[in-house]
Amino acid sequence: METRVGVVGIIVENRANTASEVNQILTDYGFIVRGRMGIPNLTENVCAISLIVEGTNEDIGSMTGKLGRLSGVKVSSTFIKKESK
Repeated sequence: METRVGVVGIIVENRANTASEVNQILTDYGFIVRGRMGIPNLTENVCAISLIVEGTNEDIGSMTGKLGRLSGVKVSSTFIKKESK
């Protein structure tokens, strides 16, 4: 099955209300996450998360779709096709 490598950017507004849901989705899809960095802005109640992911279109799309359906969560991503050896 073809895999892709990419970057997923996540902005979480009102993190107090959605952080647990975001973290649960990221835990559920931990098998495709290769790296994660989160930068909270506690005074604005906003968080930016960047992920490095590697997985199938289906797995990545499922994860980003679930995140994007959460109220106050914005998701953007970019990917490249992983070359077969």
